[in-house]
Amino acid sequence: MTPFTLVDTHSHLHFSDFKNDIDAVLDRARAAGVALIVVGTLQKTSTEAVVFAQAHEHIWAAIGLHPNNIHEIHPNEDEGSGSENFDYEFYKNLARNDKVVAIGETGMDFFRIPDGLDRTMVIADQEKIFRRHLDLCDELNKPVIIHCRDAHDEVIAVLTEYITAGKLARRGVLHCFTGSAEQGARYVSLGMYISIPGIITFPPKKSEHENSLNAVVRTIPRDRLLVETDCPYLTPVPHRGERNESAYVIHTVQKIAEILNASFEEIARETSQNARALFQIE
Repeated sequence: MTPFTLVDTHSHLHFSDFKNDIDAVLDRARAAGVALIVVGTLQKTSTEAVVFAQAHEHIWAAIGLHPNNIHEIHPNEDEGSGSENFDYEFYKNLARNDKVVAIGETGMDFFRIPDGLDRTMVIADQEKIFRRHLDLCDELNKPVIIHCRDAHDEVIAVLTEYITAGKLARRGVLHCFTGSAEQGARYVSLGMYISIPGIITFPPKKSEHENSLNAVVRTIPRDRLLVETDCPYLTPVPHRGERNESAYVIHTVQKIAEILNASFEEIARETSQNARALFQIE
């Protein structure tokens, strides 16, 4: 494979999961022809994403506050043990770095509502901060990277409002998409991209005759498809059970090619062209 023929559009290689062998992980990504975007989830990891991207060629950064970090969900080494409010000016200043190609990940997540908190209040906070990210995207003319879980109707409603008002010219992407084909089509009708994770390589659930993402891939126009690892999470087959890494995005591309009866080279080329168009990367 020629150098950098694939783009992992969503990774967290700057997280502590990779602190002991990041050079080897990057070597494997390069050998697989993978360029990538490292994505922040709050102030700390967003700052670290920019520093990481600055230190490496063919790596870019996205910055934002993940909805699960608005209220404490799962404290860890990377994201600490508290909650964080969205500091608009902090992210605006950080976004001035030329390695920052998107705002996010932001969005809404109704699956992980913290115990002991009022659900209505948490959802209201998520929507308010999601809107502030979209305001920043519009001011800086950058695309948005959206995390959405069990909240597609609400996210689509907010996006529709902004786009109808002539905002979000650069649009954005639904990262790690796990919605339905119909929901995917609604996002595409708004000009959004759909990013397919390694989940597509998983066997179907017992209640399904095939992985539900197969129908999404068949439905979404190929000029709206992106691929990602979301590493260190969601490791694709044949590495499931291991730590995920950017080189493994090739397995997602292979599966998409199989579903679409296309060649690996076609899907690699098309998804990379889509990433270059959305994020304006070379």
